[in-house]
Amino acid sequence: MLVAPEFSISPSTSLLAGPDVRLERIDPASTPGFDGGKQAGEAKLTAGRKALSELQEKLFAESRFGSEISVLLILQAMDTAGKGGIVRHVVGAVDPQGVQHHAFKSPTEVEKQHHFLWRVKKELPGPGMIGVFDRSHYEDVLIHRVRKLAAPQLLDERYGEIREFEAELVHSGTRLIKVMLHLSKDEQKKRLAKRLERKDKHWKYNPGDLEERALWDEYQNAYQMAIERTSTPDAPWFVVPADRKWYARIAVQQLLTDVLAGMQLSWPKATFDVAEEKAKLAAT
Repeated sequence: MLVAPEFSISPSTSLLAGPDVRLERIDPASTPGFDGGKQAGEAKLTAGRKALSELQEKLFAESRFGSEISVLLILQAMDTAGKGGIVRHVVGAVDPQGVQHHAFKSPTEVEKQHHFLWRVKKELPGPGMIGVFDRSHYEDVLIHRVRKLAAPQLLDERYGEIREFEAELVHSGTRLIKVMLHLSKDEQKKRLAKRLERKDKHWKYNPGDLEERALWDEYQNAYQMAIERTSTPDAPWFVVPADRKWYARIAVQQLLTDVLAGMQLSWPKATFDVAEEKAKLAAT
């Protein structure tokens, strides 16, 4: 049985988007802090599920006794980067009753009549929950910048509103994990081709993806700007190389585990006399 190696440097450090981060300098096929290959990565993912599951259960249990803390994992990426795989293989390892997942699509006509954060605030995780956003409020500065759907001045205002919004979330007890899955253009082409080659993947293919792909450089610039303008000490961005799916999964698993471990969670103490209840149970 393969022993899963540990990260030599945690993704919480190695993938943190500092003030000098440049996306073009980050190799999407790299595996920062992890020396093993795919087999070792898959073993690491399996080995890490137990710790993550226990931490999630503690978070959920504490909320039943008054704790109001929660976690929000934000996944942003180009199409085919692996957001769904993160949800299935990482978040899917914990108790589903403790997870709030929402995939943001194009805003509806009703949503367009409100402030861009209106629909986001409705999906925030409650106490004790791990919230997962598959895309998020960042669509309103990414797509809008690339497609020129909003004036530069309005986009500048939105960056500020996002920083204030996220600061309020952190202040209220929600820990944020903002992940940009950094995929290469060549790898996306391979994954799109695979969807066309397999009948069981046709449903995942959208001809509109090619329109977005044609704007690849513009999207990279938009991501660069969003990361620069909204990465703060309390709500930092993590740029996760995503060409190797197995690496992206163990990186996000470790990010989530690190955040939960840092919350110093504990099992709630019994509100009854344990010995007395044991005696009563034995008598039944």
